[in-house]
Amino acid sequence: MAVELTDNTKQRRFEVLVDGELAALVTYGRNAQQMALTHTETEPGFEGQGYAKQVVEFALAHAREAGLDVLPFCPYVRDYIAKHPEQLDLVPAEARPKFELAEA
Repeated sequence: MAVELTDNTKQRRFEVLVDGELAALVTYGRNAQQMALTHTETEPGFEGQGYAKQVVEFALAHAREAGLDVLPFCPYVRDYIAKHPEQLDLVPAEARPKFELAEA
């Protein structure tokens, strides 16, 4: 089984492809300083296999590498960051209350 993580810039989403088939995605909006992660979705038949987690981790790593702040509008992404405080620094301190994220 070949798993590929990609940034589909045309559709503004990060994707997990399994054997070439879309398994999960995170949609985003972006400007020069920030990336808003707006929706996470797992395709039917791929649920419960960790693909949503993989694509969120990929999106956060991409934001970190690009030096972008993250705005986790997607509840799944927000919950992931809440459970992984090492990612909290990606969310600007002034935006954390809006997303109900506090210092660990």
